[in-house]
Amino acid sequence: MPSRTFARPLSSSELPRKTPSQRPSSRRTTTATTVHIPDEGASTSLRTRICEIFGDAQKSTAGHRKSATGLRKIQEECCYMLPQVRRREKQAEECGEDDFNAEIARCMLRVMSVKKSEGVGDRLVKFLGLFLRRATDKDAAFATDNDAEETQTLPETPSTRLTSYILSILLPLLGSKEKVVRYRATQLVAHIINSLDSVDDEYYQLIRVSLLKRVRDKEPMIRVQAVLGLGRLAGNETEEDQDDADSDNEEASGLLRKLLEVLQNDPSADVRRSLLLNLPLTPTTLPFLLERARDIDSAIRRALYSRLLPALGDFRHLSLSMREKLLRWGLRDRDENVRKATGRLFRERWVEDCAASSKPIDSMSPAQAVSPSMDGLLELLERIDVVNSAAGNGVATEAMREFWSGRPDYRDAINFDDNFWGRLTPESVFVARSFNDFCKNAEDSRFASMAEEKMPEVTKLAFFLQRYTNDLINCIRYNNAMSEGEETEDSAEREFIVEQLLHIAKLLDYTDEIGRRKMFSLLRETLAIEELPEEITRLVVEVLRGVCGNEAAGEREFCGIVLEAVAEVHDNVAAENLMADNEEESFHSAHSELSDSTPTKRNPGGKPNGRGGYNSEIDEDKAIREIMINMKCLHIAQCMLENVEGDLQQNVHLVMMLNSLVVPAVRSHEAPIRERGLLCLGLCCLLDQALADENLSLFLHCFTKGHDSLQVSALHILCDILTTHPNLVTAETVDPAFRKSMYKIFSKGLKAGPAPEVQTAATTALCKLMLTSVVRDEDLLKQLVTLFFDPATRKNAAVTQALSYFLPVYCHSKRENMEMMAMAAAGIVHAQVNLADEMDEEEEAVGVSVVGSMLVDWTDTRNLVVQDAAAASWNEAGEKEVKTVNGDVHLSLADTLLDRILTHNCLKEERKVLLGMLGKLYVTSNSTIEKLRGVSDLVAEAIEAKVASDATSRNAINKLNLALTKALGEAHTVQPNTEEHDADQTLAGKGNDVEAAMEVEATEGKAVTQGQDTLLEQLLDDDGEDV
Repeated sequence: MPSRTFARPLSSSELPRKTPSQRPSSRRTTTATTVHIPDEGASTSLRTRICEIFGDAQKSTAGHRKSATGLRKIQEECCYMLPQVRRREKQAEECGEDDFNAEIARCMLRVMSVKKSEGVGDRLVKFLGLFLRRATDKDAAFATDNDAEETQTLPETPSTRLTSYILSILLPLLGSKEKVVRYRATQLVAHIINSLDSVDDEYYQLIRVSLLKRVRDKEPMIRVQAVLGLGRLAGNETEEDQDDADSDNEEASGLLRKLLEVLQNDPSADVRRSLLLNLPLTPTTLPFLLERARDIDSAIRRALYSRLLPALGDFRHLSLSMREKLLRWGLRDRDENVRKATGRLFRERWVEDCAASSKPIDSMSPAQAVSPSMDGLLELLERIDVVNSAAGNGVATEAMREFWSGRPDYRDAINFDDNFWGRLTPESVFVARSFNDFCKNAEDSRFASMAEEKMPEVTKLAFFLQRYTNDLINCIRYNNAMSEGEETEDSAEREFIVEQLLHIAKLLDYTDEIGRRKMFSLLRETLAIEELPEEITRLVVEVLRGVCGNEAAGEREFCGIVLEAVAEVHDNVAAENLMADNEEESFHSAHSELSDSTPTKRNPGGKPNGRGGYNSEIDEDKAIREIMINMKCLHIAQCMLENVEGDLQQNVHLVMMLNSLVVPAVRSHEAPIRERGLLCLGLCCLLDQALADENLSLFLHCFTKGHDSLQVSALHILCDILTTHPNLVTAETVDPAFRKSMYKIFSKGLKAGPAPEVQTAATTALCKLMLTSVVRDEDLLKQLVTLFFDPATRKNAAVTQALSYFLPVYCHSKRENMEMMAMAAAGIVHAQVNLADEMDEEEEAVGVSVVGSMLVDWTDTRNLVVQDAAAASWNEAGEKEVKTVNGDVHLSLADTLLDRILTHNCLKEERKVLLGMLGKLYVTSNSTIEKLRGVSDLVAEAIEAKVASDATSRNAINKLNLALTKALGEAHTVQPNTEEHDADQTLAGKGNDVEAAMEVEATEGKAVTQGQDTLLEQLLDDDGEDV
């Protein structure tokens, strides 16, 4: 009998335990169970014995092996007619193979109507699969090897005939109208496939086609079972089968390609997870499996890191970029379990793969891991390209933090002796840096003492730092001296080593005065080297700040030392330029003497080879070098300002730096120098409010006239200044025209669709300012919400992510923010309706009703994180008692919506959405009585005007009317007349106070500006000139 052998066996433990969510069905099927139960006839002893075994099997899986053995004995009695059976012929009925198969099928059909929630059905399916596997193995032992070699087919045995008989009954049931029958039939077919090593070739094709149809079933639980069976068949696909993918016959198309499509697009997480764990690991499927690390379901991401990747084998078969992506995605996942699984994978599997141990690792337990191997750890860091993955905010730092936290054996075995520090490599120095960071930042004091024992003292580390810094500078100078075409040395690894040593120096204890002085002098000398890379310069400044101390005197000393280094860098350049001028004059003198006696030759270009051309080249080189040195000085100043917190006017060094370095840079005609000077000026403004007030208009001008990168820098500077000095915008004395111009800048940035970086910077800056209540403007809030629902914003993922976090947090944090959103709700809905009318039919947009529902949720006071005094109180025991939440915000929203509904220019579609929002409002008797009465009057006016044209809208406004009537009745019942009058007066007084405060805030104030020659006036004398 022809057969098809499966590629790899799968265990039934891979079946998912989580119940998949049900997909809504368009129509309910009331058809009875489409399972044909054959005529049972009279009861026999064979049926009784088999039913007893199935009855025991459905109780628990613990006795399945014993039950399968008993059922196998019955099969042998019926099929092989053993001698002991013949001796009992007079006492028992004679039963054949057909009778046994019929009884098995009878019991199997009883399982078809068992619902998924019943564990009995799952236990019987597992039992039947176990029996078929054991029976097939025993029957195969009876077959002779010669027969198998002659026929090259699957030997026909009672078990194969039983399997074929069962499949012939199950396959028609896969298309049943009853979902329970389809589920059990698909489950049993898939389990049989995964239990057996081979199946009849005729039924193989039928199974393949039938399960492919079930992959498109509307029920997720059925699709899960279908992909479990097809995953086993996919490993048996040949190249010829895959070539059939181009065939017009959909049923004959490539199986693996269809499963990969399901893996990417199926809406059920259980289906995708089942495919992830059951598809064969081949070069074709591996990229599709690994991309599930970005799946929206956390269980799938966790399964990838905890089950698939450990089973993949040696991780070195993956590409370098894929290793880095898997680590970054896993360690920075929002789910904690995914992060833990990634950490275990890195520290317990990948490091052991690099250790090249002959002992295989069969589990993820660190107890079974091999002994610590320093070579294996260094190779692991090399395999993830630590030079690039550890730079900046790289993932290597997070990976090594997980490594040290979960491998105490490596923590104890690591040793940093003098030989280690004398032969540093990028991998070894990163091991030392990550170990030091872990021990210093750990909460347990034992790790801090471990770092003190293993790490060198400050003086020794300073000598090592000086040695490797000198190597780096020599390498850089050697490369600069080489001309084009000559081979240069790679300085990236040397630069990385120095960076890691500086990271270690940042966390050292500088109580040792000798070590502190040595490190101080070394950093001072290093900072004055003009060839020092920018990242190392930043780290040197940060370490120097820690060495000088955190007190005010230490800060002044720090500023003085840094400015001395800046002056030294600039003086060195001036001295080099002077020497170059002297050499040029001596050269020209000799050249003039020679020209008196020798005629000059013209160059091929026709230009004289005289002094003018030479001077132009020299001047150009000098200008470029001067720009580079000024950029170097400004970068050092920027690093210093980032580490200073004191008052600018109280620090004479900062004032001198501002006047001699920053202001000339801002006035420079070179764009790079001017942009970096603006950054330094912005940092100076953070230290002095008066300076920030003088230069705010300058940054506004930079945004208006500058290019994209300058606009982004201006937005960042403005956000930082307003966050540090909010009085520059929120004070009552601020000119309303200036405040309006400030808001206009952010509004313009939000509309910068062609420049996504500018739009992102404006969105994040405005969100920060609104969360801190620095900016309170209804139009800007309306623009942010409209931008969030705009389909064009989907192309800018950063803006979408920022707004999806900001909007609910902004509304649910303060009641005042909810009030602001309620006032802007009607305008937002109007803008969305207009946007929907202007869009093409092909474009997909968020429904206006969905926008209305989200606005109602954002303004629901029950979602406030911190309830006010009207909704919360504390008893004598200090426990919080939440009373009925005040619903004034939704009343304000209803007032705004009803005003819009009663206007004549309100569109029909817009009115329908607004009326639907009214039916979802939260109305309570704890609200202000005056607001309840006012909204009730507006509702009565709307009902009288018959603004609701359909039944849904009428029901919504009637629901609000009933809620208002009930709330007013409860408010009058609970409060006596005198108390009600006093409460009304108190609430009215509070309302008047709030209105008065808002009027004072909105009053136009005039700021008296004294005429003085400031930097701004000098720069803005020509408004039309671009920056």
